[in-house]
Amino acid sequence: MAVVKVRDGEIYYEVAGEGAPIVFAHGVGGNHTIWFQQLPEFSSQFRTITFDHRGFGNSVDRGGHGRSEFVADLKAVLDDIGLARVSLVGQSMGGGTCIGFTCRYPDRVSKLVVCDSLHGIQEPRPVKELMDQARIETAHLTQLERVLGARVRLGDPLRALLYSQLNSFNQTNRHNLKGQFDPLFSPDELASTGVPTLFLVGQSDVLFPAAAVREMSKHVQGAEFIEVAGSGHSVFFEDPATFNSVVMSFLSQKSAI
Repeated sequence: MAVVKVRDGEIYYEVAGEGAPIVFAHGVGGNHTIWFQQLPEFSSQFRTITFDHRGFGNSVDRGGHGRSEFVADLKAVLDDIGLARVSLVGQSMGGGTCIGFTCRYPDRVSKLVVCDSLHGIQEPRPVKELMDQARIETAHLTQLERVLGARVRLGDPLRALLYSQLNSFNQTNRHNLKGQFDPLFSPDELASTGVPTLFLVGQSDVLFPAAAVREMSKHVQGAEFIEVAGSGHSVFFEDPATFNSVVMSFLSQKSAI
């Protein structure tokens, strides 16, 4: 457990395990605790870093900068630990953090996994059309309807309650989240980093439909795409066994980088 001072705030992070470093970046519905189903497996093989974005969990955002400082905050965490190069796994909002960091500091990223997210990246026309429709269709949904698929939300109410309880530790939610990911990087800019990239999405994700994420993956040359059946917006939480297996396999692949 540690805290690093950043612009108008502090970022809380935890480190577990030994090996090649991997960082997990949570979404609006989470914080560092949300990765409890990933930590045991990944920390047995990797040096695993979880952290709270500013305004979430134990992190502080006195200046109300929000997303505009997320990339700088992640850099501060890595610098504080002394990590030169890491693999990044970002879910939803955290995907924007990881895409932004990768595009700004490509030499510091070994591999990138973007989960249930198109944050931080420009939307080509076919992607934007799908996303615009999704934004309309999800505007009236409750938070749980947005983030959890029906299999967990309706079929496993205790699990859904746990998600809500972990979310309750946050001071920030989607209604008061400030700042923007700026700039938005183009798919070509992400591809030009040369960082091996995987887009992973739940088949029933209503916020970032699988069709939109699949289309985006086609615009990022060399990117891989995997769709997980039966999951909604939070594959890592809803189907951790599949999520862990897919991510572990991707990270274990040898690359030219």
